Amino acid sequence: MALTVDGIPEITRLAGRDLGHSAWREVTQEMIDAFARVSGDHQWIHVDTARAAEGPFGRTIAHGYMVLSWGVPMCAELLRVTGVGMALNYGMDRVRHPAPVPVGSRVRLHAAVTAVEEVARGGVRMHRAFTFELEGSVKPACVAESLTHFYP
Repeated sequence: MALTVDGIPEITRLAGRDLGHSAWREVTQEMIDAFARVSGDHQWIHVDTARAAEGPFGRTIAHGYMVLSWGVPMCAELLRVTGVGMALNYGMDRVRHPAPVPVGSRVRLHAAVTAVEEVARGGVRMHRAFTFELEGSVKPACVAESLTHFYP
């Protein structure tokens, strides 16, 4: 169940808070193919199952940006913000993809609020450390810092 915070003052008090883990999400070929269609990235390692079977990973792998895009819905499982007028995705810092994500594998998000700082117009910028864990792997699928602005 998601932690709920209400308004800028409660958001500010989240600095240093571990938000925990999301549910596991299985990576399917249908997801990979759909992401290829919307992103325009049709590299064979993602979409050509026959060629990928002969490739370095023995099967297709998910797009790194597909896994990264799961940060929004997976973090929503962990944190719900109410009492604000607007939330804006400000961007990502230090994005890395240390391990490939093979089709059929499972990924979950571990998130922590590392900092909250004031920005213009009475808002705050929340910094969250995202680690996308790959089941059975010592290396994560993706690590990134997510930046979100919240305004009253």
